[in-house]
Amino acid sequence: MKWTEVNVKTTNEAVEAVSSIFDGLDAVGVKIENALDFENYRASNPAELMELKDIPHITEGAIVSAYYPDDTTNIDVILSQLRTKVNALVDFGLDIGEASITTVEVQDDNWATAWKKYYHPVRITRYLTVKPSWSDYQASFSDEKVISLDPGMAFGTGTHPTTRLCLQALEMTMRGGETLYDVGTGSGVLSIAAKHLGASDIEAFDVDDIAVAAAQENFDLNPIAKDIKVSANDLLKGINRPVDTIVANILSDILVPLIPQAKQLLNSNGYFILSGIIDDKLESVIDTLIANDFKIEEVLHYGEWRGVIATNRKDD
Repeated sequence: MKWTEVNVKTTNEAVEAVSSIFDGLDAVGVKIENALDFENYRASNPAELMELKDIPHITEGAIVSAYYPDDTTNIDVILSQLRTKVNALVDFGLDIGEASITTVEVQDDNWATAWKKYYHPVRITRYLTVKPSWSDYQASFSDEKVISLDPGMAFGTGTHPTTRLCLQALEMTMRGGETLYDVGTGSGVLSIAAKHLGASDIEAFDVDDIAVAAAQENFDLNPIAKDIKVSANDLLKGINRPVDTIVANILSDILVPLIPQAKQLLNSNGYFILSGIIDDKLESVIDTLIANDFKIEEVLHYGEWRGVIATNRKDD
């Protein structure tokens, strides 16, 4: 079967957003080539000798590729909508890089599995490792927690800097027995990690039905996550039960309206973990947190990305 491959050359920062755009444009599948993923693998395997010339990879930024049947009659309309939606990401504060769009004819569906060859287990934090669902990787020490993910074709590998910041924050703050909301769950990796770290009850939400389905599939891959509840919801609207921890890895412009909702739903001294914040948006997020009587406990850094750990305290 022939396919039309549509490629967007962009930045690591914009990968998830561009992938979501393709979802909305009815792509059959999405492939992500990310220079950061290759560097993460190399850093996680320092003893492994690798001939870089023998491993297909890009050296900077990312390429997001989507696939459409060759007989798709409205491909020109799709390309026009794609250009408009990608350019609009700038309004959310995202650096989209050159954002060039190209197309190429692909002769078969090898694209659907070829990328798996280069997706390996990656140590994300001191205790958390993410592995692809087809890998037989086992924990290498007693406290290592292994998360199995099927990245599918749209929700990444769990190695994005914003995800790493959230995972680090969860590892820093969780002590066991917590109730937790995961807002904008995507692949569900944060919920699975929270279960490994001792959370007793978790509800995950995403506005995107495709994300909800992807998260459920990943929960099914991890026995520890079998009782996590996931559903479609717009942030925390209509949610009433207070919890101990709220984690959200979403764009800063969406985080800001979430903050007052989180304030109403966090128990006293509860943790609010936020990521998806590019450096020049950090001040506005922190100002909104303080205005809502949150205490800033720590700001985490990963390149140009920031994560925030805040607590629902008014006494200091």
